[in-house]
Amino acid sequence: MIQLRFFQRTDFQQLIDWIDTPQFLLQWGGPNFSFPLTERQLENYVKNANDVNSHVFVYSVIDTITEDLVGHISLGNIDKQNKSARVGKVLVGDKNVRGKGIGQRMMKEILKIAFDELNLQKVSLVVFDFNTSAIACYEKVGFVKEGLHRDARKIGNEYWSLWEMSILENEWKKMNRSDNKER
Repeated sequence: MIQLRFFQRTDFQQLIDWIDTPQFLLQWGGPNFSFPLTERQLENYVKNANDVNSHVFVYSVIDTITEDLVGHISLGNIDKQNKSARVGKVLVGDKNVRGKGIGQRMMKEILKIAFDELNLQKVSLVVFDFNTSAIACYEKVGFVKEGLHRDARKIGNEYWSLWEMSILENEWKKMNRSDNKER
């Protein structure tokens, strides 16, 4: 099992250690970060996060059995008027726990916050089209592809395309009702 807790300064170095190439930084953080990732960049990232009036919540993902930091996730662009937000910075950083369903659990926890606590209507995200394991994870928790942003990011001499995906509150609630019936 996992739990989300607010990202803390003591978590910075672990995240920096996980982000070990410019390509991986772009996949994780988009164009708002530069390689190598630094504590100063992370301080700016969380400067206005994690309080009641914030438009972004930034979380560390903790394995509740080992109490190890295993990942990172954020819920940003929180728009209370339009009842929407965007999941970002999704990372199962500990390579030893990848492929074990941690990503799905992270997504379910962030969606509980979005839909059950913040009462949002829509949660969206973008994912690079070549990241098939992440796309499969997002689809398993109910996200639907809305469209492809072709050649959206330039890395070196290549262009990478992004899938826009979203889930609506009624889709989330329907999935959770069926999940609860199976238990």
